[in-house]
Amino acid sequence: MGVRGSMIGTSMTLTRSKLWRAAWLVVFAALVGCTYNPELGRSQLIFTGEASMAQAATTTWTQLKQTQKVSRDPAYTTRLNRVSQKILIAAGQNPSQWEYLVFESDDLNAFALPGNRIGFFTGIMDIMANDAQLAAVVGHEVAHVLYRHSAERYSQNVLASVGVIGATVALGAGCSSNDTACQDRSATAGQALGTGALFGAILPYSRKHELEADVGGLRYMQRAGYDVCEAITFWERMTRATAGQPRPAEFASTHPASQTRINTLRNEAARLGRRC
Repeated sequence: MGVRGSMIGTSMTLTRSKLWRAAWLVVFAALVGCTYNPELGRSQLIFTGEASMAQAATTTWTQLKQTQKVSRDPAYTTRLNRVSQKILIAAGQNPSQWEYLVFESDDLNAFALPGNRIGFFTGIMDIMANDAQLAAVVGHEVAHVLYRHSAERYSQNVLASVGVIGATVALGAGCSSNDTACQDRSATAGQALGTGALFGAILPYSRKHELEADVGGLRYMQRAGYDVCEAITFWERMTRATAGQPRPAEFASTHPASQTRINTLRNEAARLGRRC
């Protein structure tokens, strides 16, 4: 029995050692992967390659095209093609190297994937009164891709996860193998740390990305010759269209509140010389 207990203790020590080694490797990767983005005016933590992110997104994009009906209605496709080309050129991109599709769905949503892919649902296009409002959302999605927000969020999530695991192991380091009460307390503390990481870092960072994409999209709009005030009008329309739908408090959401977005867009429009 004593020998068995010793073996368990050795196994736990080795496991902790491996976890701490993994944690230090991620911290090292974080230091190496931290680069300054002059367009955003801040440093970004990215330790995954663009090619690997694009390859992973290819599977998602293929599945979407197989499971969601792609619209062939020129009322949607011609409009998206026209606006997307102008926005991409304004962003310094070659439109022929991007893929953008409209999916038939009432969802009030659009999305971007690594690898220069953008998807729109017919639902969100139906509430857009003009090309300028569509340009605001196209610009937003293009900004997500060019700012590498997916890679940055992936890197941050990995770092947060390893940090929580390492802290949980450290908290349980003083528990003996048969002290279940101590182990339960460590597990509870680990869950609390995970919740703290979620609300304190991961979700706020996602909201930061959304606002950065809003601002970037507004700049692309202006360069493409669209009225930037239409971005604000669009979000006012979105607010009315989603009125009454349940929504978590802003601190617990991956997206900023509509009024936060409107205020941010209005401030950026003023900085660009347009009073909205």
